[in-house]
Amino acid sequence: MDTKVMETKERHDKGYNCCQAVACTYCELLGMDEATAFKACEAFGAGMGGMKGTCGAVSGAVFLAGLKNSCGDLQKPVSKGQTYKLSRMIADRFQEKNGSLVCGELKGVETKKPLRSCEGCILDAAELVEEILFEK
Repeated sequence: MDTKVMETKERHDKGYNCCQAVACTYCELLGMDEATAFKACEAFGAGMGGMKGTCGAVSGAVFLAGLKNSCGDLQKPVSKGQTYKLSRMIADRFQEKNGSLVCGELKGVETKKPLRSCEGCILDAAELVEEILFEK
């Protein structure tokens, strides 16, 4: 797979929130159409709607981990453990790089000292998607 990292920035520049920018860039590679991913991820932007929650870019990457790894078996869901492991890898590596997973902290809402821009968070999350989920 060729890198799609810069496509996340292009989507964000068009008005997609951070979660949508990451999830929509890769969703079709995992069997979901972009319009559905766009709708499903809308509420996860801005730290789940108010900068106090998890960074939307990380949420988008974790959303993709579920699409990539879930067995999809409603009667016997056996893939959760491995999917959680992928999600933890994404979250841990993002936090190591940026110092937080929380949108408000990343933006420096209380400290007035931002740790990372939205664009930087999106690009970092996309790189992690490619490294962890697509083993690039």
